[in-house]
Amino acid sequence: MKSESANFSIVLLRPEIPHNTGAIGRLCVGLGVPLHLVRPLGFALDDRSISRAGLDYWSHLDVSVHDTWEDYLAVAKPRRFHFLSTRGEKPLYGCRFEPGDALVFGNESSGLPQDFYSRYKDSLFRIPMPGEHARSINLANAVSIAAYECYRQLMRQFG
Repeated sequence: MKSESANFSIVLLRPEIPHNTGAIGRLCVGLGVPLHLVRPLGFALDDRSISRAGLDYWSHLDVSVHDTWEDYLAVAKPRRFHFLSTRGEKPLYGCRFEPGDALVFGNESSGLPQDFYSRYKDSLFRIPMPGEHARSINLANAVSIAAYECYRQLMRQFG
């Protein structure tokens, strides 16, 4: 039995690596959530790497591309944001998700735009990485962890 899709979205700010975006798109299809990409993109959307990582799921993806963060805000009008970053002070598992939330991720090499760390400080979370030598994890893995935690909470509350 297939459950209803979750009511949240994934936002990638300035993604750089096509196969990460392809894998994240495939994840979004699996969860039934939209993916928002905010330019600049480090690849063309018809890049073979995206389709290879997304397989035949990409055509089923609800994807929107926005020129700027402000354009995204005007079009998507998310209820709340949860920014994920290694610089977040609060652990992801302390976050309480609600329907309509947006999970926002920076790019692979530099993370979120610099001003976001102060502008959205209260909405900044991190994925715990207890490994002694861990600096960060792959973007697609980070999105998967956060998206499924959000899904778990929403299905428990409303499913």
